[in-house]
Amino acid sequence: MNAINEQWQAAPETSVLRLITAGSVDDGKSTLIGRLLYDSKGVFADQLQAIAGSKYTRAPDSEFDLALLTDGLEAEREQGITIDVAYRYFATPARKFIVADAPGHEQYTRNMVTGASTADAAVILIDASRASDGRLLPQTKRHSTLARLLGLRHIVVAVNKMDLIGWDRAVFERIHAAYRDLAERLDIPAFHIVPLSALTGDNVVRPSERTPWYQGPPLLSLLESLPVDSLDTEDQARFFVQWVIRHNGSGPDAFRGYAGQLRGGAWRVGDAVQVLPSRESARIAALLRGAQPVDQALPGDSITVVLDRDIDLSRGDVLVDAQAQPALERDFEADLCWLDQQALNPARLYWLKQGTRLTQVRVQAVRTRRDIHELRSVDWNGTLAMNDIGRVQLRARDPLVLDDYDAQRATGAFILIDTATNQTAAAGLVRR
Repeated sequence: MNAINEQWQAAPETSVLRLITAGSVDDGKSTLIGRLLYDSKGVFADQLQAIAGSKYTRAPDSEFDLALLTDGLEAEREQGITIDVAYRYFATPARKFIVADAPGHEQYTRNMVTGASTADAAVILIDASRASDGRLLPQTKRHSTLARLLGLRHIVVAVNKMDLIGWDRAVFERIHAAYRDLAERLDIPAFHIVPLSALTGDNVVRPSERTPWYQGPPLLSLLESLPVDSLDTEDQARFFVQWVIRHNGSGPDAFRGYAGQLRGGAWRVGDAVQVLPSRESARIAALLRGAQPVDQALPGDSITVVLDRDIDLSRGDVLVDAQAQPALERDFEADLCWLDQQALNPARLYWLKQGTRLTQVRVQAVRTRRDIHELRSVDWNGTLAMNDIGRVQLRARDPLVLDDYDAQRATGAFILIDTATNQTAAAGLVRR
């Protein structure tokens, strides 16, 4: 522990990697995260005592059931499955991690979408004992499809339970070939693959002597080395107004600022901006981080913007660079991941929430639906049911600032909300 503390003290500011584990039921996702936490010294003694004394433990008396570190709901422990997304945090001297453990059941695919929407990387588990013939399970294909649609920059395939097949290299190679074919069909540009056992810890944190034929790093070392990119690939700034801050009314020292989070490019005091949808222009008179004035704001900063002139500007409006020309439209296409138990009803209106913008929208047509088994989109003129993914045509009541999701997540992503139940009905990705 002293060596670890010395490393922490000597290490510079560390980056944060957000990752999600996905895969089919019983592939060992919760156990893998528990192993990462346990072997990286990210578990407190009282947590170990709690899971050791749990009535739901399925481990031998001398071992811990590491899956219980993430499966915290009573129903999860009782059934031995993951139902909701569980977030865990741990760190090494090289990096900090935020890990989302997603359910494997098809019924809870929508929970995987929630966890993956803010992730940088996906660890997709495959049970080597169930895929020994090289045939991948439907949930492996579905979660890989979602990871590609949501633009996750890194995909790591963890071939788990290698201990159950005697660390057979031939089985690993068959699974590798099957996933390579899947990646080509989904247009996944690259992926990493690691043979491991979450139960025994082989190739999770430390290299395993049981895989002399595997020349790559263990899983944790691989995750430490993945580059962390900005969520926004464009240099153009996008700033949704979250809150209008007013002080001192209309007095001579009156203050009016616009609070929100900057996405995309950087801003400096004096930069020219425009307001959408009104297309009014102004210059930045001041930038505040909390109550502290700053000269510059970077992507991801939560700031207050003060403009050099009064403009009709309220929650949901968007500030962009003066030279930017994002689309401002009511009609657009998007990929929808349907999340609600009630199927899509084209005759109904839904609330659309994009950033802090809220407006009504109607789904005018369903163009295609993605066939998970065939891994392609097929023409479709029906509805979308829970867990379906389809390309749709929408019409909004008000003009929206729209960017393609792959170019700018801030203005390329939205959710649909059922106006009657207030349930989240779908996650949407703008396609231009």
